[in-house]
Amino acid sequence: MKNPIFDLENWREIGATLARNKTRTFLTAFGIFWGTAMLAMLWGGAHGAEGMLRRNFAGFATNFGAVFPNTTSVAYKGFNKGMSWSMTQQDIDAIRKVTPSIEHSTIMYNNYGNVAYGTNSTTARISGYEPAFSKINTAVVYSGRLLNDADEAQGSKVALLGKDLAAKLFGVEDPLGKMISAKGIYFRVIGVIGQMSDASISGRYDEAVVIPASTFRRVYNTGNNIDFFMYTASPGHKPKDIEPYIRRVICANHPISPDDDKALWFMDITEMFEMVDNMFLGFSLLALFVGTGSLVAGLIGIGNIMWIIVKERTQEIGIRRAIGAKPRDITTQILCESVALTIVAGIAGVCFATIVLAIVDHATTDPLLGSPGFVLTFSQAVGIAITFIILGTAAGTLPAIKAMRIKPIEAMRDK
Repeated sequence: MKNPIFDLENWREIGATLARNKTRTFLTAFGIFWGTAMLAMLWGGAHGAEGMLRRNFAGFATNFGAVFPNTTSVAYKGFNKGMSWSMTQQDIDAIRKVTPSIEHSTIMYNNYGNVAYGTNSTTARISGYEPAFSKINTAVVYSGRLLNDADEAQGSKVALLGKDLAAKLFGVEDPLGKMISAKGIYFRVIGVIGQMSDASISGRYDEAVVIPASTFRRVYNTGNNIDFFMYTASPGHKPKDIEPYIRRVICANHPISPDDDKALWFMDITEMFEMVDNMFLGFSLLALFVGTGSLVAGLIGIGNIMWIIVKERTQEIGIRRAIGAKPRDITTQILCESVALTIVAGIAGVCFATIVLAIVDHATTDPLLGSPGFVLTFSQAVGIAITFIILGTAAGTLPAIKAMRIKPIEAMRDK
């Protein structure tokens, strides 16, 4: 007797058997189809949802931190609690000198005032950054260039304009090389920039004027005081590793108690990303659990239909046994019917999920930030396919064993 796996007539018989009760076969196949599609869509959807959330932080270094001065909460060296204080350039120089794990850093200034070009004017944020800020919060450069080290060293009176602010002041005119007034001080525009994502530090680029920090300090007479300090940790370190160094320098330079946890306010973006990672890990596990549950429900349906098929074909199986069919031939045939139903419905489910995910991914693609990732990778598709083939085989195992154990004499008497 031919091996049923390579017997074309056997596969035709499998098709005829499954087609004998179209409604029952369709409902069972639909259970597999929907369970597989649910698993694939939830899996790919979880990745896409994570991508959409991460787009809110696009452009930000994932290992940056910042420190802001706050009022003291502990009386120290004759000063009452509630004292206000300011960070200074001397603090920053000392922090950079003693902290080994800072990769990029910048001081920051912020102010608001009238910004004008010709007869057009508006109120906007005026920020002073060091060039390294572009490595911490990447800007979209629409025209021109970013600030560089020469601008900072020379205290150049140059400025970057946010794209929305440039549109208000210049309309369709090219702002590059033009002179603008910011709080009565004139600057030459060297670039038009924008924010990559919704998240921002002290405001978005789009509505701001950005000038070198050294220029800001000189023209607006801020002295040695700075607003706050941002930094990224070098590879292998986290912003939290830098905090003790900053705290030690600040407490040495100001009348702040080393035990005062509120005098300095630290921001650590890595903690936010870790929370996002943990949240989506849980969501992915939930998606896997729900999708697998739907798939298993469909496979139980396959097990039931194979039991019914074995029962309906008891006499036929008995006759085959009587004319010489081996138990393994009967077992293989029943398993082939189970696997065939699983493969057809499962592949259809994966294809359907892939199409749905592709449509959603196309609809949510941003021209600037790209695709959020509503996709099913090849390895994931293969993993799902292998899973439902194994489970489909398992679902047909018990009915196949029952068919194998049918005795010819008992089968001939069955009605």
